[in-house]
Amino acid sequence: MLQVVLALLPGILAMVIFFGWGVLINSVIAIASALLFEALALRLRKRPVTPALMDLSAVVTAMLFAIAAPPLLPWWLTVIGMAFAIILVKQLYGGLGYNPFNPAMAAYVFLLISYPVQMTTWLPPEMLNTQPLSLLQTVQAIFFNSLPEGLSFDTISSATPLDQMRTSLDQNRMISEIMQNPLWGDFGGQGWEWVGNWFIMGGLWLIYKRVISWHIPLSLFAGLFSLALLFYLFDPESHPFPLFHIFSGGVILGAFFIATDPVTACTTRRGQIIYGALIGMLVYVIRTWGGYPDAVAFAVLLLNMAVPTIDHYTQPRTFGHGGAR
Repeated sequence: MLQVVLALLPGILAMVIFFGWGVLINSVIAIASALLFEALALRLRKRPVTPALMDLSAVVTAMLFAIAAPPLLPWWLTVIGMAFAIILVKQLYGGLGYNPFNPAMAAYVFLLISYPVQMTTWLPPEMLNTQPLSLLQTVQAIFFNSLPEGLSFDTISSATPLDQMRTSLDQNRMISEIMQNPLWGDFGGQGWEWVGNWFIMGGLWLIYKRVISWHIPLSLFAGLFSLALLFYLFDPESHPFPLFHIFSGGVILGAFFIATDPVTACTTRRGQIIYGALIGMLVYVIRTWGGYPDAVAFAVLLLNMAVPTIDHYTQPRTFGHGGAR
């Protein structure tokens, strides 16, 4: 868990640079809340508190949620999200090692469905933000829902690249026309690409340290890329280039840090490849025809439910137990 925390730091730093102090403030609120609810739940269950807090699993859950949430998410929603993740999704099932769903993504989806406006209010990246907020102004916005005079949340917020692409396509605009917007970089949105690159660095570090294996990230990218490429080749003016889907939204974060959760992911090598590929394909399906522009959390939770079945049918053959022929 410590290696995961360290691997997340480059991406968090990039998000603070491009999207402001809110990412850091939300991380602090989420970590404090997660540790508090973890301790409370363990006390109620009459389990040792200190060893569970020291394993850093609650910290990882909090960091993943804070990264996925908008920078100006009200503090009380972060607290509610951590209560849901730690108490209902993790401890109610028996604690670390027993939860069938990824706690951070379950909390994210719970809040996204319950509070869609607050969970989709993103700031523009630093290079496009004409009215950046200071540290003090960000604190006031998160804790007191207060902005400097003359500003409102509508004026300082901006559509994410996935939101912009989805809305523009629904308006029958062509990809070549949509990409003329200054929001776009080489493949994804301005700022979002660099954030993705820094999460790649952390993910490759985890693979190098053998904290995770390459099977789930690579198969997730392959599943998403191959399906996106198929539709791109069929109609490039209605379906964006496959790398757009990888460098926009939470795909890179999901591939290295969320889908690879050892508790909720497949354990067999063949199962991990199937699991990752299906998540990638499901991300494309939901993004293209579903009701939510970014679909990583939904895809991961749906495949969490399929993990026992995938593991069952991908168990390696045990030699010496085949019986007499």
